[in-house]
Amino acid sequence: METIYRRNIFAIYGMSFFHMFMLIVPVLVPMFQSFGLNLTEIFYIQAVYAGTIVVLEAPSGYLADVLGRRAVLIAGSVLNGLGCLWLNIADGFWSLLVFEVTLGMASSLLSGADLAMLYDTDQALNQNDDGNPRAIANLGVSKSIAEGGGALLGGWVAMSSFDWLIAIQSVAAWFSLVFALRLKEPPVAVLNSTSEARPSWRELSDHVLKGDRILKLVFLALPLYTLGTVLAAWLIQPLWQSLSLSYGWFGILWCGQSLLVAMGSRFGYQIESRHGPTLALLLIGMLPILGALGAALIDGMGAAVVSFILFFNRGLYQVILVNALNRRVPSRIRATINSLNSLLFRLGFMVAGPVIGFVAQTYGIQAAMAILGGYSLLMLILVMLPLISAVSTARRQADERSQRVANHDAA
Repeated sequence: METIYRRNIFAIYGMSFFHMFMLIVPVLVPMFQSFGLNLTEIFYIQAVYAGTIVVLEAPSGYLADVLGRRAVLIAGSVLNGLGCLWLNIADGFWSLLVFEVTLGMASSLLSGADLAMLYDTDQALNQNDDGNPRAIANLGVSKSIAEGGGALLGGWVAMSSFDWLIAIQSVAAWFSLVFALRLKEPPVAVLNSTSEARPSWRELSDHVLKGDRILKLVFLALPLYTLGTVLAAWLIQPLWQSLSLSYGWFGILWCGQSLLVAMGSRFGYQIESRHGPTLALLLIGMLPILGALGAALIDGMGAAVVSFILFFNRGLYQVILVNALNRRVPSRIRATINSLNSLLFRLGFMVAGPVIGFVAQTYGIQAAMAILGGYSLLMLILVMLPLISAVSTARRQADERSQRVANHDAA
């Protein structure tokens, strides 16, 4: 059985790899523009994509907790493949809207369930509930390598033809389903499928709203920092266009960003374990301010270079904040909690995406980046510093309890 679950981890990494192996992503803005869309319309259809996930995110996470992770991951992989096939016949705004809705349905099913499956499998192997930062880091590295490899190939193919790019993407998307079919439901997830173990919404609210202060702040920080990074990512390609870079350079630069995410994922838990959570959280709070304001204030290629800071930070919070969230909630509601967390990010994008798109279209990329820099500063003050304070207080209290126990034993 141990061998089966070790294969499970490999299958999760493989499934996530091909889900993120999106050749179209590094040139998505110019590709959509080739269909006749402007920047405001591109942000609008991305908001529709986010809205689709908002509608389905929490129900899909609940289904993963009730019916099992495997079934939901298979369904999401099928929809992902169908969405990429549809892109071959898309010819304008409305057909691209269908593409975004289909991929939104796929992402809502895959989001949260893959992470919950990884946690459940790791617990089945190691028999503990503490979470495994290394497993999350490896998942993040797998996704980042997929993004980077897809970016290199996608940029190279796009120089030839967008049609070829879409055709290759249509084939690659189905490999995610191949790995999803190889998954084995861990025993903890099978237990969740029984009527006695089904999570209630009251239980969810008790954990998130009435739980410890650290859990509440982490649950809030994760979608807010994800929102800032994703909004910036959608501004990067128009910035490269303004520099008259070829699509080949688009792929190379996007690959470089993905590698930085992988580095952040790889070293995030090491920074936390060696230097403490305070430094790790402070980095997560400060780096997006430097990246966004730097891109707003520096002209030319320097703006593109300094924006890379945002993607290293993405790797950091994907490990540190994600692990902090998941190890504080029980397995029976983990997929639902992850989906609700992603739902908050999508809600934010529905509101902020069109606004940032309008600002970028009307006033320029640097103005939009300046807004994101101010947003990151606000998040540092309102969310990250209180989280650092809560973590420091919890550690101090834990040290005091340990000291009292040690003194009692000595007596």
